[in-house]
Amino acid sequence: MRTALADLVDNSIDAKASHVLIRFIRKAGRLCGLYVVDNGQGMSPTAIDVAMTLGGRREYTQTDLGSFGIGLKAASFSNAKLMTVLSRAARYTPVGRRLESDPSKRGFHCDVVTEAFAETELSRHWGIPWSGTGTIVRWDDVFGFPDTNDPIRVEEFITRSMAEIIHHLGLTLHRVIEKGRIEISLEVEDVDQGLVGPRSRVKAIDPLGYSRPGKTGYPKDLIARHGDSQMVFKCHIWPPRSRVLEFNLVTGAEKHQGLYFYRRDRLLQAGGSWDGVSVSARDLQLARVEIDIDELPARLLTMNPEKSRVQIGPDFASVAASAVAEDGTTFADYLVDAEGRYKESRKRRRTRKSMLPPGKGFPPQLKRAIRDEIPMQDQTPITVRWTRFDRANRDDFFRVDRDDQVLWLNERFRPPAKSGRRGSNDAALLKSLLYLLMEDAFTGEYLGVRTRDNIELWQEILSVAAKADANE
Repeated sequence: MRTALADLVDNSIDAKASHVLIRFIRKAGRLCGLYVVDNGQGMSPTAIDVAMTLGGRREYTQTDLGSFGIGLKAASFSNAKLMTVLSRAARYTPVGRRLESDPSKRGFHCDVVTEAFAETELSRHWGIPWSGTGTIVRWDDVFGFPDTNDPIRVEEFITRSMAEIIHHLGLTLHRVIEKGRIEISLEVEDVDQGLVGPRSRVKAIDPLGYSRPGKTGYPKDLIARHGDSQMVFKCHIWPPRSRVLEFNLVTGAEKHQGLYFYRRDRLLQAGGSWDGVSVSARDLQLARVEIDIDELPARLLTMNPEKSRVQIGPDFASVAASAVAEDGTTFADYLVDAEGRYKESRKRRRTRKSMLPPGKGFPPQLKRAIRDEIPMQDQTPITVRWTRFDRANRDDFFRVDRDDQVLWLNERFRPPAKSGRRGSNDAALLKSLLYLLMEDAFTGEYLGVRTRDNIELWQEILSVAAKADANE
């Protein structure tokens, strides 16, 4: 579904829309439909007929994301049995067409929607800037929706699907979003209650968006020629051990090494392959190469109709191998640099002192980061918990329980949660600092004199600092 919705958003961008809204529709507890609404230029009666004709293809400009003329139909009928398109262009009355898949006839049936219905739908309050023109694509009988009204299963599906869609659109359209050309939002409407849920906005996810490169001198532009065409390979090396979404991209950085192809600022392929230039390997996970394919000849590469991948031509690998930077760096040199940077980071990690693993009370992402950075001992994890201290120890900030391997923190000094709700995995920054500071206090047969002295020092300073923050 996320790939199909990206196709529809592409059409909205080509129509010069500034805002796109994706709205799930729930009725009688079930998900039953989906709207994609934009405030673009809209379509005239002639234009909508072309758009709804199988094989119909409009004229494309040099800046359009569309190319094949099949995106609207293919995207819709890969997800729904019935598609309705409603639109209004400047100086035209509202128009609408409904196209339905007819399996019995192995074809499609198209109806003209009344002007009154199109006007009603287009005039609804969609919560996006509206100057009178725009387009609605509506899906009914959606295949992928759960066939249930169980609220738990429906909510789980909505949460998972919206997260996947937001991530996919944020990644594939990150350049367009960053330039302020489009704003994309998602929400759910409950028809029975007449309510629309909270709106989620798609944020740009730049897979090349590190703050500092992993190796000095990068990124580098490696340039190759193919006939009259020039091909630029912008070679990036990510900093090692990055925890940001832009690096891990949900499924892990190792799966996203390789080539990143863009066409007119739209990401077509988010790594995952070296397409004959190299072979995927764990040691190359810091390497990502940015390639804009605008105006490049088809013998080198072409975009597939779904705009989800680039098909490589027979000359591509040899052209890449011939690419060179101004300082003489070749593609082979770049791969060696990326591999060496990763190996260097792993070597440093292996020389670090092992520590007790973090346990309950630490957020999962914090535990993963600690385990990735520090060799772990095969011992009972350290647990961090909040509790109320008795009157005699009211001013203490913490208490070390070596028997149960628990670091108790004084509830009196617990920082407020941003959401207003506290959970056992809160205060991640504070807990990570205490873990690094006090892990030694849980090791060994007994507390040494130096460790006891440090605990007294930390107790005094942290208690004073906590009371100062609380204005006590």
